[in-house]
Amino acid sequence: MTSKYVYHSNFWLEEPEPDNPFAAKACYCHGYDVYGQVLPQGSWFEYLLLMFLGERPTPAQTALMEKLAMSLANPGPREASVRAAMNGGVAGTNPGSALMAALAVGSGQYGGAREVALVMELWQRCGQELDTWIQQLQAPPEDERADIWPAMEHAPGFDPNGDQFPTPEHSTLELLCELAPKQGNLAWLRRNRRPLEERVGYPLAMAGIAGAAFTDLGLNPEQGSMLYLILRLPGAAVHALEQQGMGWKNFPFYADAIELTDDPGAIPSESENGASS
Repeated sequence: MTSKYVYHSNFWLEEPEPDNPFAAKACYCHGYDVYGQVLPQGSWFEYLLLMFLGERPTPAQTALMEKLAMSLANPGPREASVRAAMNGGVAGTNPGSALMAALAVGSGQYGGAREVALVMELWQRCGQELDTWIQQLQAPPEDERADIWPAMEHAPGFDPNGDQFPTPEHSTLELLCELAPKQGNLAWLRRNRRPLEERVGYPLAMAGIAGAAFTDLGLNPEQGSMLYLILRLPGAAVHALEQQGMGWKNFPFYADAIELTDDPGAIPSESENGASS
C-alpha cells in the first residue's frame, strides 16, 4: 500500500534501504548519483551549483563560485551579522543560537541578503543600461509588503557610510572579473563603477559585487539571497567561538552609547512616592 504522505521534489530522489524505509540506499541530485558519482568525482562548489542551477556547472562557473565564496566567508567583526554571532558566543549560547543570530541580522537590507536580492532584481530590470541603473538607484522601488521590508534608505549595492571604494572590495571585483564572462555583469560593473558611485554619492559595496556575481552564475534573486546567507556563516561561526573562549571581560560593552529615556529600573523620588518633605 502506498502512503499518502509523500514529499515531492523536482531535484532530489532517494531510494530506501530494503530493510529500513527511514534510510536512503541511494540519493540522486538532478539525476546524478550523489554518493556514487558526485562525492568521489566532484568538488564542493560543483555540487553546490548543481543543487541550485539544476545542471552540472562549467569549470569557469565553479571557479567563480569558489572565489566568491572565499570573499564572503568572513565579513569580519565590523559587519553586523558577525557581531551578532560574537554577542551570542561571548554570552555562552549554544552554536545554533549564535548562527541564528548571524542569519537574522544578516538577512536585512543593509549589507544583508535582502539587499543582495534587490541588487539582483535591479539586474533583471536594468540589464546593462547605465541610464536605467542611475534612475533606479536614485529612486529604489518600495516593497509592497511594508510590514516585512521598510523602504530602502540607500541605493542597493552601495555603502551609504563610505567615501572611498574599500581595498577588499576592489580586490574581489578585479579577481572575479578575471573568472566571469567577458561581457557579463561583473565586467560591466567594473567598467561603470565610477559613474554609478558619482551619481549615488558613495562607493560600491560587497553586496553589489555579490549580486552581480550571482547573476553571472545564472542564479535568481531568491537563490542569491540564500547563498549569500550560507556563504557568510563560516566567519560568523569562528568569531563566535573565539569570543566564547575569550570571555565577556574582554568584550566591549557600549554603555556610553545607550541612553534610556524611560528607565523601568529607576528609583522613584520621594515626591513621586507621595512622601512629604
